[in-house]
Amino acid sequence: MGWFACVVVVALLLMVSLAVGSRTIPLDGVWQALTGHGSAAETVIVWQLRMPRTALGCVVGAALGVAGVVMQSLTRNPLAEPGLAGVNAGASFAVVMAISVFGVRNTSGYVWFAFAGSVLAALAVHGLTRRNTSAGQHTRLVLAGAAASATLGAVTGILTMFDTDAFDSYRFWVVGALEDRGASALLAAVPFVTLGIALALPLGPALNALALGEEQGAALGLRTGAVRAVGLVSVILLCGAATAAAGPIAFVGLVVPHALRMMLGPDVRWLLAYAVPAGAALVLVSDIVGRVAARPDEIEAGIVTAFFGAPVLIWLVNRRRA
Repeated sequence: MGWFACVVVVALLLMVSLAVGSRTIPLDGVWQALTGHGSAAETVIVWQLRMPRTALGCVVGAALGVAGVVMQSLTRNPLAEPGLAGVNAGASFAVVMAISVFGVRNTSGYVWFAFAGSVLAALAVHGLTRRNTSAGQHTRLVLAGAAASATLGAVTGILTMFDTDAFDSYRFWVVGALEDRGASALLAAVPFVTLGIALALPLGPALNALALGEEQGAALGLRTGAVRAVGLVSVILLCGAATAAAGPIAFVGLVVPHALRMMLGPDVRWLLAYAVPAGAALVLVSDIVGRVAARPDEIEAGIVTAFFGAPVLIWLVNRRRA
């Protein structure tokens, strides 16, 4: 019942997202436009302008929320999230390369390069820490991810500094926004996000066993290597598609798991199930707040989520005593 209540909240936020903008439409007007009984102007605004943006927000939020739960469960690190593990930086670097070297200018082309960058960054960070079995492994993973993010960010900055055409295209993507992405971004991201969520949801029991430790999980019959491999593939699919479609939207994968864990407890099965509507709700709220706060201009969703996520990260760092 709680999960269905979250879905209802997401549906209400979806209606509000379709109503709010430079031209506000009443909720009954939105409903009439959705059912084909509204005016021609409102129907065009709802279906052609706001629906792809709102649906993309739901898809990206669900992907990042689930990826955050999987990442924290795999690493047993409450501060882990896809951005801190270098996945977003790898995707960003690959997108810049696609624009600068190969002349790609559309989102459907970005997806493949973003996936390649996510894979290489994730494998590099994992390779730097996989042989460490001490208690400091999880700290090393975050530090390796931060180092990889800094290195890739520096190279990305150099490329965009000397290629003004690439910078003009990249700066609209890197801020992390849902505006002007179009239906092509949504259609490109949905298959990979669906596959990533389908791989992640059945991992709940295995991730619960993995939380007991590598040795205890193996003693219970858990194939830890296979679980980590499937989890890593799901994170790459989810983050690669979300980052390619909307740009790097930070902190969603950090805030959602912790908010759910405070309400639901540590059971990963419930965390994964609730992360789908909770992540979608967070991104929709951020997008709505960005549209309302600076009307008639907008604040991109990635900036708003940073305002939400940064204080949470600071609180978590100060809360940990060990």
